[in-house]
Amino acid sequence: MKHWALTAGAALALTAATTTPALAGSTGSTGSTGVAYGTAPVSGAVYFRHAGGGIEVQTHRGGRTSGLKVGGGAFAGQFAVAPDGRRVAWIDDRNRLRVTSASGSGPDKVVARNAAYGGPCLTPAWTADGKRIAYPVKGTSDAAAVAVVGADGGGRSDAGRTLGVCHLTWSADGRTLAGYTGDTNGVHLLDTGSRTSKRVPGVKRAGHVESLSPDGRRVVVNTVGANAPGGDGSWPLSFTPSIYDTRTGAKVAVPVRGRLLGARYLSDGRLAVRVKGTTANTIVVLSRAGKEIQRVTEPAKVRNLGLVGVIG
Repeated sequence: MKHWALTAGAALALTAATTTPALAGSTGSTGSTGVAYGTAPVSGAVYFRHAGGGIEVQTHRGGRTSGLKVGGGAFAGQFAVAPDGRRVAWIDDRNRLRVTSASGSGPDKVVARNAAYGGPCLTPAWTADGKRIAYPVKGTSDAAAVAVVGADGGGRSDAGRTLGVCHLTWSADGRTLAGYTGDTNGVHLLDTGSRTSKRVPGVKRAGHVESLSPDGRRVVVNTVGANAPGGDGSWPLSFTPSIYDTRTGAKVAVPVRGRLLGARYLSDGRLAVRVKGTTANTIVVLSRAGKEIQRVTEPAKVRNLGLVGVIG
């Protein structure tokens, strides 16, 4: 497996939200993972920061804040936050995939014992419904095996092998996983049904995969130049998002002005784009047709922190 120098993460944190009317024309359909494709306005967001050798996650929703901590010891930063912000899946130095829940909602639980450990980009990934977790399996091959397990530890299955094992992310329909290679040499899609992997055309080098559209047709990545350092990286505080059509390789324009700090697809196909502000950042929500339908103003205190989830 191609995983190089470890990189240190930095502090991230908390947000607040305002709402506007939901996107018109909702079908209210349901994906194969059971996620309702409705259009509820964005109501909150999820953030993290590195603290005490581990991770502190903070979720803001409906004016309330909740949090939990994971890690410590030899924690390498291999984690993913559930869509609801109430659970964190992470890999410890004993190759165990663990799920830690928010205070009062359940104890820490080991759900798998064969996870790859040692590089911050080797992160697990939650399905959009929060019921299953994909994770890289320990091994020595460049094309790493990926397994899927229930959040309760049941129903383990093999998803196939892929060169794109870094910063795995699911499509909301539950069919596709995307990730970049540990040496930043491209992005790959793993079809969890056929268990086959293919490279996304058009993306030459990428240092982060943030999100897939619900049907897996578009991917949000952080592209890097030819002279940029390779190696497996931790979750970035911010990045300039590039969106590519995963079939044609065409780059898709993001119709939002300003300095963009990231972008994430919601489970119904809306796109949440984070935009840098002078005193506070803004989350701009676009419809599936690319029209602005909502703006969420973040508090000034999170201006330099990083976003890891949007609730809506």
